[in-house]
Amino acid sequence: MKRIARKAKDETLIELKSSTDSHTGDGPAVLTAFRINLHSDENSGNGVSSSERGALPGHTDADRLQPTTDTVFFRDGVRRIDFVLSYVDDKDGDKKQERREFEANLEKAGLELETEDKSDSKDQKTYFLKIHAPWDVLATYAEVLKIKVPFKTSDISHGQDMPLEWVSHPFRLPEHIMHPQPDYFTYHFDKSKINFFLISDKDTFFPPSTRNRIVFYILTRCPYYKENQKDKDKTGIKRLLSNGTYTAAFPLHDCRYWKRARNAECESERYNLYKHWARFLCFYKEQPLNLIRKYYGEKIGIYFAWLGFYTEMLFFAAIMGFICFTYGLLSYDDNISSKEICNASIGGSIVMCPLCDGKCTFWKLSSTCLSSWQSHLFDNEGTVFFAIFMGIWVTLFLELWKRRQARLEYEWDLVDFEEEQQQLQIRPEFEIRCTKRRLNKITQEMEPYLPISSKGARFCLSGATVIFWISLIVACVIGVIAYRLAVYVNFASIIKNPEKKIQLVGRFITPQLATSVTASCINFVIIMILNFFYEKVAVWITDMEIPKTHLEYENTLTRKMFLFQFVNYYSSCFYVAFFKGKFVGYPGNYSKMFGRWRNEECDPGGCLIELTTQLVIVMVGKQLWGNIQEALLPLMRNLWSSRKGRQHPETHYSRWEQDHVLQNFSQLGLFYEYLEMVIQFGFITLFVASFPLAPFLALLNNILEIRVDAWKFTTQFRRPVASKARNIGAWQEILNAVAILSVVTNAFIMAFTSDMIPRMVYLYAYSDKASMTGYINNSLSIYNISEMPNPNMLMEHENWLDNSTTTCRYRDYRYPPGHEKEYTHTMQFWHILAAKLAFIIIMEHVVFVVKFFVAWMIPDIPSDVKARIKRERYLIQEYLHNYEVEQLKMQLSASYITEPVSEMSLSTEMSLSTDKLEVLSECP
Repeated sequence: MKRIARKAKDETLIELKSSTDSHTGDGPAVLTAFRINLHSDENSGNGVSSSERGALPGHTDADRLQPTTDTVFFRDGVRRIDFVLSYVDDKDGDKKQERREFEANLEKAGLELETEDKSDSKDQKTYFLKIHAPWDVLATYAEVLKIKVPFKTSDISHGQDMPLEWVSHPFRLPEHIMHPQPDYFTYHFDKSKINFFLISDKDTFFPPSTRNRIVFYILTRCPYYKENQKDKDKTGIKRLLSNGTYTAAFPLHDCRYWKRARNAECESERYNLYKHWARFLCFYKEQPLNLIRKYYGEKIGIYFAWLGFYTEMLFFAAIMGFICFTYGLLSYDDNISSKEICNASIGGSIVMCPLCDGKCTFWKLSSTCLSSWQSHLFDNEGTVFFAIFMGIWVTLFLELWKRRQARLEYEWDLVDFEEEQQQLQIRPEFEIRCTKRRLNKITQEMEPYLPISSKGARFCLSGATVIFWISLIVACVIGVIAYRLAVYVNFASIIKNPEKKIQLVGRFITPQLATSVTASCINFVIIMILNFFYEKVAVWITDMEIPKTHLEYENTLTRKMFLFQFVNYYSSCFYVAFFKGKFVGYPGNYSKMFGRWRNEECDPGGCLIELTTQLVIVMVGKQLWGNIQEALLPLMRNLWSSRKGRQHPETHYSRWEQDHVLQNFSQLGLFYEYLEMVIQFGFITLFVASFPLAPFLALLNNILEIRVDAWKFTTQFRRPVASKARNIGAWQEILNAVAILSVVTNAFIMAFTSDMIPRMVYLYAYSDKASMTGYINNSLSIYNISEMPNPNMLMEHENWLDNSTTTCRYRDYRYPPGHEKEYTHTMQFWHILAAKLAFIIIMEHVVFVVKFFVAWMIPDIPSDVKARIKRERYLIQEYLHNYEVEQLKMQLSASYITEPVSEMSLSTEMSLSTDKLEVLSECP
């Protein structure tokens, strides 16, 4: 294979053909280039680049000139390694042939290759193919991909110093970390206007993230079939990875994460990211977003920008939630309802009807004393204000994020990215699998397309699969409900039976609470199991639909996964919030599920505490499980290898071997990170009225999440291929939908799950002294024990009941026995229902009006960003105009020397050029 080595002054390139013994496998013969400085001192060794590899057994004398292989350059110490492919020697002739054809086609595309023999690797069986993109290739594909590059240093200041800047100083990072490069005005790269751009050094003009993006673009579209064989399926590195021809493909990290690179030409950005970002001790520091974007690309940068902004906004929600919870604690002693329940003469004298049929006994209301106190912590007057606050908070969060996102779009050159890159982001899988072509009316070029009939069939199969899995979730939820009803009977018969010797436990655990805790744990396990299987199914059906672009693929997968996760995670909470205790009936006429089990009842204190229990178990359990998967398991898996390799890795492993043993960052890696946070966002917005401390727990989790994710990216993952994204994609639509739905759910929770409205109706309409005294007695209806359908139950409990006890109480508003409308709803029930509906309407309208007003008041794009965009577009037009005029003058001057030009022709051409450029300047 042909290898190109860079020429330098006073240097000679000595080309040595690799020993045929070192390529006994299918690795191609490699011409290695070594640079020797003829004017260096013989004993100084300065003629050898510090990035060249050290002497290993079996290498030539020229090899021994290289002190280390912990480098990101070829053996010549000049050409940078932009991508690495690895493979193992095998006996499969087809794979060998595919590798040869693929590498030959890569060279035809202009890439330069260098192979590391398996004898040089630690495992003695892995070959490494290093790829370098020369300037011509980078320039060509930068123009194809419309990559923006600098043409002028920005003359717009970042802003004035804040008066109290010293307050935020402890939270700030050094300036060279926050702004690793100057701010430039940029324009799409054009090879024909090479002098228009600020090119000081062609080797460093394109940053490593842009270089690996260009090389990956070539790799995904490079065929591996012979010229006389047109097999479109044999295209791209992804298929070669899937069939085992290559074992890995990745760009290199620039250094070890805990130590700077020896070569001064290496940026050591990975080290800076680890030191200032990935360590947990930096949890209170701002994130170096510009450095993250420069090293990993805009797509990963925008994720960490969103996660950081979301965490900052959670701080305010957590403070307000903590205040609300504190109010519940401070008003503990003012809770008259709980005092009446715990009072021996009131709650201790009220006999409650059995909680189930057959096994359950009568029980005293005072046995729910502790549960009523617990309910008051979350079900109090402050909860209403907190629910309204969260409805406004979520609007502020989304609107302020739009402004933050618009600023990042400008600073990271993403303003017009999506529209210009739509065609360039066509997935190689779409090009390969869609064999039919049609004319694009815009580009007037033939392009692949998927016929309507095929697309419709695939959509129907995909929809049926999604419906099946959602039905499976609903079936599991119904199964958990059946478990709750069945087990509730046993808990009620044990805990509420005074003859059982569990009074100590019974004081703290009610049948409802015991059932809710165990059912929530079972539901959490089912959620995790279903998630494991559905993630694979969702990827499969999305691949089957063959989306055209990467953006369409991610958005389609996002909607499928979130729809499933929404039903999976929130269905149990919806059941407790809106169905439990709502369709119970009354003694003698209870509603039953499947005609067998009585529907669950709420505690006399309400169902809100059970919703809180459900929310805490599922939300906290998911966060703990996610942190274990993301942090503890990788840490334990890599503990031994990290301890072994960190002493002197450069003497044990080459740079490509160190990265090869790291975990691969898949294309859907960010998808799961977003999904985790959006599910959490749903918990803290949809059901936050039941648990004001949810934002506080989410805040603690996210502080850890940012550093765990940063640690994974810098230490555990191979360097991802840089990719662009101007926003968070379909997740923005999902967040908006959840925000709107949260207003409705919290209004219904406060109206129908909380006991707030019945208490307010009693206080202002039915209380004689405008006091909550007597509320408990008012909220319980009366039932005649003698009318119970099961006479054996009455006989069973004769020894425990007082002879004077002829009635029992139950939670409802119905007329007492003997009344002409006995056991039908009282007028107070309809008053409460009307108040609940009125509260829902008022709360929704108030929050929605405030939401829309806030959204209208806050523009999506800051005014200074609009000014910068207009300034940059103006400068582009002006500079291009001047550049074209200067180029034309130079051409005319050159032509005048060889052939005199009349003033008339010169004036005519200048006029035509000016007219042409004026049209350009009129473009928006």
